[in-house]
Amino acid sequence: MADVREQVTIYRQRGWYSVPLRPRSKSPARRDWTNLRLNPEVFPEQGNIGIILGEPSGWLVDVDLDCPEAIELADSYLPPTQAITGRPTAQRSHRWYIAIGATTEKHTDPSDGSMIVELRSTGTQTVVGPSIHPDGEVYERLDGEPASVPSLMLAACVKALAEAVIHRRGTAKPPQRTATLPPQSVRMGNDVESRAIGYVNAMPPAIAGSGGHSQTYAAATALIHGFGLDPAESLAILTNYYNPRCNPPWSDKELQHKVNQAATKPHDRPFGWLRDDGAIETAANDVDLSQFMVGKRSPEVASSPPPVETTPDPGQLPERLFDVPGFVRRVMDFTLANAPYPNIGLAFCGAMALQSFLAGRKVCTSGDLRTNLYLLALASSGTGKEFPRKVNSQILFQIGMSASIGDKFASGEGIQDALVRTGRMLFQNDEMDGVLRQINLDRENSRESIPNILLTLYTSAGDVYPIRVKANQKEAIHVDQPHLTLFGTATPQYFYESLSKRMLTNGFFARLNIIDVGKRGSGQSPGSARDLPEEILETAKWWADFEPGSGNFLNFHPRPLVVQATPDAAEAIDSLRLMTENEYNAAEEALDEVARTAWSRTCEHAKKLALIYACSENHIEPLIGLPAVEWATEFAMHQTRRQLYLASVHVAENPFHAECLKLLKRLGEQPEQRMQRQHILKYMKCKAADLDQIILTLVQQGEIEPITMPTATKTASGFQRVVAE
Repeated sequence: MADVREQVTIYRQRGWYSVPLRPRSKSPARRDWTNLRLNPEVFPEQGNIGIILGEPSGWLVDVDLDCPEAIELADSYLPPTQAITGRPTAQRSHRWYIAIGATTEKHTDPSDGSMIVELRSTGTQTVVGPSIHPDGEVYERLDGEPASVPSLMLAACVKALAEAVIHRRGTAKPPQRTATLPPQSVRMGNDVESRAIGYVNAMPPAIAGSGGHSQTYAAATALIHGFGLDPAESLAILTNYYNPRCNPPWSDKELQHKVNQAATKPHDRPFGWLRDDGAIETAANDVDLSQFMVGKRSPEVASSPPPVETTPDPGQLPERLFDVPGFVRRVMDFTLANAPYPNIGLAFCGAMALQSFLAGRKVCTSGDLRTNLYLLALASSGTGKEFPRKVNSQILFQIGMSASIGDKFASGEGIQDALVRTGRMLFQNDEMDGVLRQINLDRENSRESIPNILLTLYTSAGDVYPIRVKANQKEAIHVDQPHLTLFGTATPQYFYESLSKRMLTNGFFARLNIIDVGKRGSGQSPGSARDLPEEILETAKWWADFEPGSGNFLNFHPRPLVVQATPDAAEAIDSLRLMTENEYNAAEEALDEVARTAWSRTCEHAKKLALIYACSENHIEPLIGLPAVEWATEFAMHQTRRQLYLASVHVAENPFHAECLKLLKRLGEQPEQRMQRQHILKYMKCKAADLDQIILTLVQQGEIEPITMPTATKTASGFQRVVAE
């Protein structure tokens, strides 16, 4: 047991907390174990260990199979997972999953009360290796990767397994899979129904933005035409076994529509082709569905499913949206005239960041929104990212504000310390890739992570921000109305590769304005960033000296000027707010977390941008007019649509889904969205058998279709993306 602490460390690295148990026991060593989050070094070397389940460990759950029948039938009823443990006399008795929101459920035999199977979640723990059983047996370590499954589906599978055990023992009536299923017809035995359920369980669920309509249509087709089930029976199976796995689940009306489509659309396969494809051999009258669950056979579907849903790509930001009159335009013109490789997107980001900073703590909207802006420019190496930063640095240096310029930030504490000194900062960071990766790596949502510090500062621009208390510090330190403008750059390739659902729903990421600046511009003889026009310096100096309000402590407690909006501008803002609220409500109803996050910030982004537009247009008497709101609305709407497109193209639910998205993206980049199979194989860099699985899945989902492509000597097989009409 000398390696107990080492194993606890491994479990912790995987995001799971452990609890110390008594030697050769399942009992925790302390009564308050549910609240413990212990470091590995405090674990006794001779004790047992258990993993704390549920929410503390990232929703790791354990299906504990407490009887031989449950272990024997588990493959037929539980979702497949690579994480299976046990001990010599109870092998494969624990199956591990990630099931968000799962609750603990126990299933016992009604005749004697003995435990059959238990779904363990928050509030429980399970003994794991290298612990020793009271009988002297060594528990297996949890080394495999738990499968991620919907909690409702897992609970239903565990319940069905318990009912099957009870049925085998003959202690209760045969289990009814669902109360909504109609009576079995004479020609339809339970074997066909069970096979159909297993087949549907093996099919991919419908995910919004990933061909969900076609996937559900395929499932309905398999039930009605493949297994020969009547529409009512098919609807019941879809409702109880397929729909709980979908994200978001379909309404009853939508599911009925899919069933009606499948029942009325002609098909080129013979009726009942799955039903008549050979019965599954059973043992002791129990149906073995394992071959469906682990994917030994890929579901077949009818050809020509309905068109798939796609999220349109809004493309790069239109160049007309880079035109902001006044100060921003003048700084852009200087940058473009002197940069070695002028790029209008980078020039825009630099000028907007500068105006955002100069107006920080100086102005606000009537709703107390400030000009703090987070800009992320996606630019490859050699595109000229450094020149706009040099321009900003020179302007602030020449007006005496160089103390407010920041480069890289190594920690959240460093950002806080800088704000304590100056009250407002302009950070120009060329390594935003690493900051964004912290969002994915920070499983515990650490309060001191850089993204969380930046998020808190963003929302505290009109508030009092408390600074962390240091050792030996007698009094707390606060910054009144801290202002932070961020101008970051990242490499497009690494940015897109790092995208995840966790990132797209993160509060910091939702507040970024992401601008893909495109290719490097044509080279020119560069000028010096030090040779700044007097007009630019005069305006920047005016902002530096501008102190609205009155009093002796304006540097510490500023009183910003409230910039009003014209009546027609205010009306346009109200219209935008109502529109984004409707989009938000629709996303909330559809349980689309990414869309909900995106639409929740659209109106706020637009109002901030309109305020900056007004300050650039007329720094002496800024006023938010209709042109400012119209520009800001189009800009913010493009940002939201771009975020939703990125989610549909780059965010995968699992590694296999990522490979499917990779192929779809590649096809979409081709002139006619088609490629020869051999060229696809070279691009995907995978085994031919693995490519076949990817292609088969996409064909069945209605995302691509097989075609014949002419070549110089002969025809070749290929595939083309299906574009919704």
